[in-house]
Amino acid sequence: MKFDKPVTRRESIQRILRWSGCVTLAGTVRLPSFTTSDTWAATDKRFIVEGVGQTDGFSVKELTKKVFDAAGGIQRFVSRGDVVAIKPNISWARHPRFAATTNPEVLTAVIKLCQEAGASRVRIVDNTIHDARRCFAITGAGKAAKETGADLVFPRSSLMKKMKLKGNRLNVQPVFTPLVEADKVINLPVAKHHSLSILTLGMKNWIGAVDGNRSSLHQDIHQSIVDLAQFFQPEVTLIDALRIMTKNGPSGGSTDYVTTKNTLILSDDPVAADARAAMLFGLKPEKIGFIELAQKSGLGTYNFSNLETKKVIV
Repeated sequence: MKFDKPVTRRESIQRILRWSGCVTLAGTVRLPSFTTSDTWAATDKRFIVEGVGQTDGFSVKELTKKVFDAAGGIQRFVSRGDVVAIKPNISWARHPRFAATTNPEVLTAVIKLCQEAGASRVRIVDNTIHDARRCFAITGAGKAAKETGADLVFPRSSLMKKMKLKGNRLNVQPVFTPLVEADKVINLPVAKHHSLSILTLGMKNWIGAVDGNRSSLHQDIHQSIVDLAQFFQPEVTLIDALRIMTKNGPSGGSTDYVTTKNTLILSDDPVAADARAAMLFGLKPEKIGFIELAQKSGLGTYNFSNLETKKVIV
């Protein structure tokens, strides 16, 4: 079969059966000015919403809901009867206080929003690096699944199917099939430092959506990230920046590496989401290889003037 362009996740749903069975930060950055208006403009532009918890003891659940409401509500992304796959970063057996994994309170809040929208099933999907059972237990993902009734999908070989990514670097790669079989996909990464790519945010989170020799993906990591982002195109990305890891990433291991930001970033533009998150580290988006490459590849933009922007505070 001939492919003339990168194969997206939606296209892959139709092809999966044919392929089945067949891999310290610093700086000063001027942050974009986001409107706090309650009115959402009905345009064809992509959007980005920044939510910040400023009150003592603010509710993560409330902040998550307000961020989605500012973008038109969870119903804009999830319809009744949908099977929804949520892709957190729970690859490391680390307690949430280390900011190495997606905050379980945010994960729980997103699951419940999907259920309220009428999703028939919600699945938590990540191909972990540490032992999956330990990751589920220590990161809080297991508790989130138990509390909400979401499916916690164990990564196993029977769920990995080779698929043609048709990237500039990546061609055929084993893909975690619940992410391509779902009706809707929500990318839910944590914002943190990475020793090779500088940061790991939304687009890099897709490394946890494939299998095979994943260490080889790091040999040309920026292009690998963009190739994966071109394939896995979620409905929306929500970046957990409640606590960010500023060094010794991606696994961390000390609260000395953690800074509290109390921020969530929601966007249907994967480049914009990562670009805004990079600014929380004091970094310019154009200085991050995969962000610059993704914009040049047409995946999105870090020119926020081209987006509908909004900010919510709780």
